[in-house]
Amino acid sequence: MIPYGKQSISEADVAAVIEVLNSDFLTQGPAVGNFERTVTNYCGTTYGVAVSSATAALHVACLALDLQAGDLLWTVPNTFVASANCARYCGAEVDFVDIDQTRNMSVAALEEKLILARKRGHLPKVVVPVAFSGLACDMKGIRALSDKFGFKILEDASHAIGARYAGNQVGCGLWSDITVFSFHPVKIVTTGEGGIAVTRDKQLAARMTRLRSHGITRDPDLMESPPEGAWVYEMQELGWNYRITDIQAALGISQFRRLDEFVSRRNVLAARYGQLLADTGLDLPPFPTDPDSLSSWHLYVIGWNEQRSGLKRAEAYAGLQKKGIGVNVHYMPVHLQPYYRRLGFAPGMFPVAEAYSASALTLPLFPQLTEKEQDQVVEAVRSLAQR
Repeated sequence: MIPYGKQSISEADVAAVIEVLNSDFLTQGPAVGNFERTVTNYCGTTYGVAVSSATAALHVACLALDLQAGDLLWTVPNTFVASANCARYCGAEVDFVDIDQTRNMSVAALEEKLILARKRGHLPKVVVPVAFSGLACDMKGIRALSDKFGFKILEDASHAIGARYAGNQVGCGLWSDITVFSFHPVKIVTTGEGGIAVTRDKQLAARMTRLRSHGITRDPDLMESPPEGAWVYEMQELGWNYRITDIQAALGISQFRRLDEFVSRRNVLAARYGQLLADTGLDLPPFPTDPDSLSSWHLYVIGWNEQRSGLKRAEAYAGLQKKGIGVNVHYMPVHLQPYYRRLGFAPGMFPVAEAYSASALTLPLFPQLTEKEQDQVVEAVRSLAQR
């Protein structure tokens, strides 16, 4: 079976982990800070707060942005549930903005919804655009609307480490208040499980750092009472145990040495898919239109053409699995999940995202995928798409 995604672990990665296992620190030692600096230096931003998952990063980011009960967060339906759930963890309401042909948040739909929300007196406090599959959103357009309507931007770039937008690395902080990355094994680089929130704002970084570790500080300058000794710490607010380990951080540092190599290979494979599937009638994913932008190609998602093939998407999925092609679907619309339906969301509310999801089929894409394996994928897809 050719999987849709797969981690790439080198001997150097293994050696980096073993080095930590033989050291004095397994968790919250020097490797964590080194990993945070590795990420921020790469992205061209200032502060990084590494945590146990991208979901944890979204949660502490929302809290740092003071999202709370009575507030509103908007995101897209075409994402993993964590992009919306982070608001619910804070007691806030969630709403969605439809996507456009890029499969990312539609700036036109966002502006239209904001105008209506202002008339109703209930604007979002936080908007979460999602860089689906590694393609950055129109962040300049979203930033302009943020300046006009006053919301904060939490960029969910879980798919997009290594991507570029308008000549800058995604995560640089020029257009968002906080950006979140994921290091799950099927993402571009991995720490096993893990995530990070990056920002240019010192206060946001300080609060996220405190929240990832039970809301505790050991900094005497931040304590409410003079400490009796060096052992004293203060829990200043309710936080969580969202810490990442030195073991994971060491793996991440090692993986980052190959990040550009991984992204380059993914772009080569994505371009090759585009050439080999161009005449199939399938809806192929978009490349960046700006020459100064670059997708990290976490996913390669086609739109299945049921009319041309005579096969329903579910039949194509089963047929490809039977042929040893580990296809997947990204994503089922978040607003149609049972939990969100119980909050009042229903089919037809976000038609572009729903239409996209109804035909979406994720093909294998990872750096170790060989051309021979990719040809096998293409042959299997073509055999079903052009019966």
